[in-house]
Amino acid sequence: MTREVDRTMKTLACDRDKAEILRRLTALRHDSVRRWGRMSAHQMVCHLTDGYRILTGERITTPATSSLPRPLMKWIALYAPVKWPAGISTTPELDQNIGGTRPVAFEADIAQLVQLLETIAADRSGRFAGQLHPIFGAMSTSAWLRWAYLHADHHLRQFGA
Repeated sequence: MTREVDRTMKTLACDRDKAEILRRLTALRHDSVRRWGRMSAHQMVCHLTDGYRILTGERITTPATSSLPRPLMKWIALYAPVKWPAGISTTPELDQNIGGTRPVAFEADIAQLVQLLETIAADRSGRFAGQLHPIFGAMSTSAWLRWAYLHADHHLRQFGA
């Protein structure tokens, strides 16, 4: 059964949006040139995988600090009608130059990311609800799936995919 949701907000909860991200991931190459930032395309794949492992509970990060309250930051990032800007800092555990997972083999790392995306998008148990995001705090499953789409979209745009 296909899940359809509010079409104004893209999310991995929607099969069409998930398919879009997967198509864009398969268009990525190990030598894709970045438009901003420091990561290589391969490092970005590992960065996304690390981020999604926060959602599954496989990776823990320290809470980030912000001058804005978490609920406001979460609303702006997830629901304001703007693309995420370049140059957003990440936590040390997800930073590819500090504590992020090191790239190994591009195709294998892509396959691992695709499998993780499929697992996250297919989950109907609600097990992701309440997992802590380092900037936004506890999030619902729908918020996590919205964030997962936006995170992939942001970094795929970074590499023109």
